[in-house]
Amino acid sequence: MKDDVTLMKGNEALAIAAIRYGADGYFGYPITPQSEVLECLEAQMPWETTGMVVLQAESEVAAINMVYAGASCGKTVFTSTSSPGFSLMQEGMSYMAASEVPALVINVMRGGPGLGTIHPSQADYFQACKGGGHGDYHMIVLAPSSVQEMADFVALGWDLAFKYRCVSMILADGLVGQMMEKVVLPPQRPRRTEEQIRQLCPWAVNGRKGMRPKNIVTSLELDDDKMEENNHRFQATYRLIEKNETRCELVDTDDCDYLIVAFGSTARISMKAMEIARKQGIKVGLARPITLWPFPVKHIREAAKNVKGILVVELDAGQMIEDVKLATECRLPVEHFGRMGGNVPTPDEVLNALKEKFIND
Repeated sequence: MKDDVTLMKGNEALAIAAIRYGADGYFGYPITPQSEVLECLEAQMPWETTGMVVLQAESEVAAINMVYAGASCGKTVFTSTSSPGFSLMQEGMSYMAASEVPALVINVMRGGPGLGTIHPSQADYFQACKGGGHGDYHMIVLAPSSVQEMADFVALGWDLAFKYRCVSMILADGLVGQMMEKVVLPPQRPRRTEEQIRQLCPWAVNGRKGMRPKNIVTSLELDDDKMEENNHRFQATYRLIEKNETRCELVDTDDCDYLIVAFGSTARISMKAMEIARKQGIKVGLARPITLWPFPVKHIREAAKNVKGILVVELDAGQMIEDVKLATECRLPVEHFGRMGGNVPTPDEVLNALKEKFIND
């Protein structure tokens, strides 16, 4: 079968991939730079072809709670937003984590704090990877660096969410959401039947009209000992995810003297900086975390074992650098280079920063 290749934005590829995954529903609210997700879904009108529900909620708070309701029924549901909207969704995601329901959340980051700018940023790293809302919980966080990965991570995110009964997040910066590239789209899959949902999600609410639901999904537990027991179960799941689901791309790290660690669009920029450096005789390698949580500690530690220094490149003031320092156990110099306010560095700026911090001294 010939590949279905087309040219589209990252946000559009994500929307089409969701339809083709067999999604049951999307609930969202428009906010730049991810509004194309909702716009593309509306243009495709999947309710007429697959039966998928597409609904523009009145707010981000309403959208995440609609996702919570759909996920409680074992449905394949998702939402998308950008940084200020993601902040508003935190309470709902904490409820979903405690209820152990699978769902997919997309955050296409913009600059902040506050309303900030509509241009790209990576400054949601803390609120995405450190739990965000209240309580001891985690989400699986996938960081695409291409339009192809925006499409591919939809299936991966949902598959992991259902496997571990948790929330998966695709955390993309605005540059990846807005850029246009060729992408191979996945084939159309049918939506799950009610019988398949019952088999896959025996915990799901599946009551019929006029009947009390067989299951009750809630994040509330008034017995302290039972709530502690629940939290121990959550933590056991997170340890299992850390063991099995870390992902990281390593490029030219076998012989490198210096290592760049970057994700998303900054990884693409850093890749070019690495190529320029090697032409100049400077052995630079690149580590690109694909899962920001669980963070690929072992990958980073292995890539850094023989280097003289690490440069962490981010579109923020330095957030991932904390995890890189922990991964390397602070055994070698780890420096940060980043731009803020929606500004994006050039490969030459990245290379110059590496030289200034490690070589020209």
